[in-house]
Amino acid sequence: MIHMQNIHLPPFPPKCRASRGLRAVFCAFAAIFAAVLLRGEGTGSTSAGKVIYYSEYGAKGDGVTDDLGAIIKAHAAANRAGAKVRADAGATYYVGGSGGTAEIQTDTDWGDAKFIIDDSKLGPKKNNRHLFNVSSTLPETGITSVKTLRKNQGKLDVSLPHDSVVVATDKTTKRFIREGLNQNNGQSQTDVFIAGKNGVIDANAPVIWDFNNISSLTAHPIDTEPLVLKGGFFTTIANQAESKYTYYTRGINITRSNVVVSDVSHAIKGEGEHGAPYSGFIAISECANVVVQNCGLSGHKTYKTIGSGKAPVSMGSYDATVNRSINVTFRNCRQINDINDTKRWGIFASNYSKNIMFDNVVFSRFDAHCGVWNATIKNSVLGHVGINLTGGGTFLIENSEVRAQGGFINLRNDYGSTWEGEVIIHNCVYAPANGAKAGYVLLNGQNSGRHDFGYTCHMPEKITIDGLVIDDRDHPANYSGPRIFANFNAAFTSEKYQEQYPYVITREVDIKNLTVKSGKKLGVSDNRFMFRNVRIARE
Repeated sequence: MIHMQNIHLPPFPPKCRASRGLRAVFCAFAAIFAAVLLRGEGTGSTSAGKVIYYSEYGAKGDGVTDDLGAIIKAHAAANRAGAKVRADAGATYYVGGSGGTAEIQTDTDWGDAKFIIDDSKLGPKKNNRHLFNVSSTLPETGITSVKTLRKNQGKLDVSLPHDSVVVATDKTTKRFIREGLNQNNGQSQTDVFIAGKNGVIDANAPVIWDFNNISSLTAHPIDTEPLVLKGGFFTTIANQAESKYTYYTRGINITRSNVVVSDVSHAIKGEGEHGAPYSGFIAISECANVVVQNCGLSGHKTYKTIGSGKAPVSMGSYDATVNRSINVTFRNCRQINDINDTKRWGIFASNYSKNIMFDNVVFSRFDAHCGVWNATIKNSVLGHVGINLTGGGTFLIENSEVRAQGGFINLRNDYGSTWEGEVIIHNCVYAPANGAKAGYVLLNGQNSGRHDFGYTCHMPEKITIDGLVIDDRDHPANYSGPRIFANFNAAFTSEKYQEQYPYVITREVDIKNLTVKSGKKLGVSDNRFMFRNVRIARE
């Protein structure tokens, strides 16, 4: 598509007396020449402010023709020319099973265009190809001179070409040795932090493990200029695959730092009686300083399979994921479908990340899976799955409502119910969804002290509550009131019980401005012995 307002034809010389026919030929030639420049074909460079449209590379936008190949070519041309990409107004782009990934390295505006992502008949081995990959033009740097790392280390003895997100792994040490129906033998010790060009490590995202045997240490450069993606209405026609852990990744993958995703909408249609799970329509990994704002995302239907524990298990399926990343914010985002629909899995999950924030977000779930360090939820509503934590640092939730049926905060028991740090609850409401007659506990979890998770497990060292309403009016029979702690270990009722892997209990809880709607008193736990030494301060 040629947009004539961007084309400036060269004038005729003042004394030119060309005929109208010659003038017409000249004008036609000039228009063709300018169009070629606009498309970037054969030029390798463009003028400032240049825009490339998908239709220029053959996209039909008719909702029937598979346009992915043309979309890939358009972005490739834009990357070479440093041009912006814009979807054609009113277009509907169909993406079937042709495969391939469009590499995005320049600002992209999808406007009011629609994208139909048809996974219903996707061929084998094409389920794990992202449609878009947002990447940096700067090369990553492998660091081989550093052999060890120490927890809270302040500096790497290296010089880097750019401030970088550094990912460290140690394959000889296993962490997050999962217990339960999805049990496993653990994951290679992994950490992610930010190092400046001089090697100084950002104290807001500290090294959290000792690394005695570094298997790999990779610096991913942090771009200084933001890249912006905006607009677009995406609809996934859900896969009809067998219900197994063959994750689908058919969305937007972000591996570049300093990215803003704005006004993107994603809906799901065609979910049937069976299907494979999804790992995130928006997937963020190995980068920093990413903002997802004013976006609408969807919860996926939950399917079951046989887990590694040889028993039926529900499969996690997500629309947004954050892995090995730092400083990621979701702002003014909404779940398109019902956040209280228990037939749908929670919408968000994260692994090995630091400094995640929800601000004015309405999602069914916040999940810190294989460890998150520092997280904030404010001005938000969390639906039926609520808040699930594994990790440490400071977890702050303020001016928010939690509707989970399994506790205001759930420490994931499959990873040892561990949060090594502090929890702060400020001006919040706990109101379980769908009239669930929940146990009304503020901190839920379980740890028998008999499983090695690959680390010492901790409850939050300190819990501060300043402003909390517990709406427990629809409570179960024989209800004696809400509890601070669940019964984390029903067998641990005397000193005769010996933990093979000690579980570090909360040291203190400070409570003020608490309202219990039932009028009943907030108790400590049904397991009084286990929490006998916790200092409780009430105002």
